[in-house]
Amino acid sequence: MRAAISVLFLSIAVPAVGMDAEPAEPTGAPVATEVGPAGCDARTLPGAPPQPAELKARFDEALKARGSGYVPRTEHRLPDGSPCYTNRLVLEASPYLIQHAHNPVDWYAWGTGAFEKARRENKPVFLSIGYSTCHWCHVMERESFEDPEIARFLNEHFVAIKVDRERRPDVDELYMTAVMLTTGHGGWPMSSFLTADGKPFFGGTYFPPDRFLKLLTAIDALWTQDREALSGKADRIAQAVERALSTRAAAARIDDDITREAIDALARSHDEVQGGFSVAPKFPNEVYLLFLMDQVARGEDSGLSEIVRLTLDHMARGGIHDQVGGGFHRYSIDPDWLVPHFEKMLYNQALLARVYTQAYRLYGDPQYARVARRALDYVLRDMTSPEGGFFSATDADSEGEEGRFFLWTPGEIRSVLGAEDAALALAFFGVTDTGNFEGRNILNQPVPPREFARRLGVTEAILQARVDAILDRLYGARERREHPGRDEKLITAWNAMMIVALAEASLVLDDPKYLSAAQRAAGLLREHNLRADGGLWRVRLQGKSSIAGKLDDYAFLIEAFVALYDAGAGETWLAYAGEMARSMSLRFRDVSNGGFWLNASDGPQDLFTRPKATGDGAKPSGYSAAVRALARLHARTGEPEFGDWADAALAAVAGEAREHPGSHTYLLIAAGEMRNGESGNPRYAARGAVRVSSRLLVSSKAPGNGILDVELRLRPGWHVNSHRPLQKDLVPTELRITDVPDVRSGGKVSYPPPEIKRLSFLREPLSLYEGTVNLRTGVAIDRKTSGELDAVPAVAASLRLQACSDQVCLAPEEILLRLPAAGWVNRQ
Repeated sequence: MRAAISVLFLSIAVPAVGMDAEPAEPTGAPVATEVGPAGCDARTLPGAPPQPAELKARFDEALKARGSGYVPRTEHRLPDGSPCYTNRLVLEASPYLIQHAHNPVDWYAWGTGAFEKARRENKPVFLSIGYSTCHWCHVMERESFEDPEIARFLNEHFVAIKVDRERRPDVDELYMTAVMLTTGHGGWPMSSFLTADGKPFFGGTYFPPDRFLKLLTAIDALWTQDREALSGKADRIAQAVERALSTRAAAARIDDDITREAIDALARSHDEVQGGFSVAPKFPNEVYLLFLMDQVARGEDSGLSEIVRLTLDHMARGGIHDQVGGGFHRYSIDPDWLVPHFEKMLYNQALLARVYTQAYRLYGDPQYARVARRALDYVLRDMTSPEGGFFSATDADSEGEEGRFFLWTPGEIRSVLGAEDAALALAFFGVTDTGNFEGRNILNQPVPPREFARRLGVTEAILQARVDAILDRLYGARERREHPGRDEKLITAWNAMMIVALAEASLVLDDPKYLSAAQRAAGLLREHNLRADGGLWRVRLQGKSSIAGKLDDYAFLIEAFVALYDAGAGETWLAYAGEMARSMSLRFRDVSNGGFWLNASDGPQDLFTRPKATGDGAKPSGYSAAVRALARLHARTGEPEFGDWADAALAAVAGEAREHPGSHTYLLIAAGEMRNGESGNPRYAARGAVRVSSRLLVSSKAPGNGILDVELRLRPGWHVNSHRPLQKDLVPTELRITDVPDVRSGGKVSYPPPEIKRLSFLREPLSLYEGTVNLRTGVAIDRKTSGELDAVPAVAASLRLQACSDQVCLAPEEILLRLPAAGWVNRQ
């Protein structure tokens, strides 16, 4: 019997789908019912005991509190329209859990109550993890969790737990690791089976209803007849997960060799036709792009610019980019970036806005600035709460169809535009009568704008102006459609990522509205998601903050505060960043082995192991963000503890980074900054006492010839020696253009007049600079082109200085400055 059950158990396993694979078309259609099915009783779930009166009263109170506008998400209703079924999830403050509150499944939220019930009744646990805008989560809900017979079997033989991965990323990380280790695939919805002590013995992702019921039946039989074997397997998987999520002792150090290996790995995986780092499905892989651009900014190109620009250009032209409203969908299911899964996540907007902003700074292509602005403006317009925070996501579905909100027919476009504009729109966005998605059209740009403008005989700027006017009208028409659902919870980590994007854009795009929005959101997080004990809440929803913050909440918020400081919002934000760093250290730092745990010491300890998660995924890991945030904080404050914590965390993960460099690219950015300084603008010297900003100024009458302007901003009480000190043993401040191909010095350096001061601890007067000073020198650039990609030489310069206060003189420093020649600003 055991062998027969095992054969059945193995034969019904299906390929994992969701995040990284496209499942087959779902089988079976949901049965819509206007009244409850036979035997429907609002107090009883199929196969579950009647709900106690006290619990039912709590359900009724929760439903009443949701107001008259609350529409239960279920196919099963009583004649008066009220839900036939209500389970414990109605008591939760999670949009995703509330979506399942009226399934006939006897769902529990994650917590001790569910596991105590499993122990008490000797049942296995079925764990389902997803999020509110996950398309295949909705499919499995309609097909399986709304099916009373499947629900009956679940309720009779299992304890069912539903988890919102965005609220509990630690739970998701733990069980996703188990699924990946045992199947080689991952995604959402994630379906796992656990023992009563939380150890997984089987897992997968989406299951069609017939296979899901067979799987439930097989696992129930195994549980009944050979529980010892399942428990042994659960112990082995738990041990493997624990090993995978614990960082090893440093068997290497993070050096240039690891960085080179990561570059080579990404170059090998690059799609040379369409860009990106896989064939299909295609994810934006923003962390890879940030890493490669950091390398380009440091002078390590060797074809990296072609990889970056090819990917950015194809994404911007593809259907993954919302051509009408701005922003990006989560990923495309095809190799051409054309057909997306239509949900839009806040973290994608934040990361891609950073990517395109930095690409504009690096290459000077106005299309990159346009894409960045449209992503940022989309968030400010459509994803911002009245309080100033940023909503989490929008759904893929509307009007009962995937992507319906975003799709167009030629007739719909003609009805909005006049004949001439419609003809342009149909040609520019590749709209046909047959369509490219289920008879309708995903707007995209089959022909690059530069080439399209050439065919029309107009400039690219004139074409873009016409297209933008067309998009304004299409957007107005689209707004009258039924919108996809929006998840309105505010997640601290994701809001912090958006703050970083806005702050960086305010500098590079020179737009103060982005800094204003970033400050407002940061103020909201400090006011409502900062606890009295210095810790963080992870989630804010409907005016209430909850869920203990995870490592990424703290790490990204430190990055956000540092970014606000860099953007000129004031010293206060740097102080806030220091406070948050100490709070993060107190709660997450592994004092014995270095590095950071995923969950806080003062948060719930309800997992079978305390994990560390160092590798990046769709977002930078909280671990790598913590290292980078601490390194940046150290550079700006000079506080040694921040540098020490970053060094220890880097050492703790060095061995794993050497084994899997491509999974640690955000960490490699941090390591490069710790070794060689930051590649961006501004830069810091003298333990943060000197801020160095640089820009290139050029006259439109003489492109390629201009001025390198370097600004030094010194904190009060600090000075640097002038370019001509009065004493021979003092190090002068000196700016010089370094030798790089196609770049020449255009003249002598212009230094400002120094101040002659006598300090209290010296007898002789000093020639020095204080406050804000600007150094300028001429630059001449020879520009070249290679096909459609600019071969952009960089302006490289070195700045030598020695900073002193009234008490101490620091060692002389040399700061290497590198600015892309394409990145001219203040064209005159």
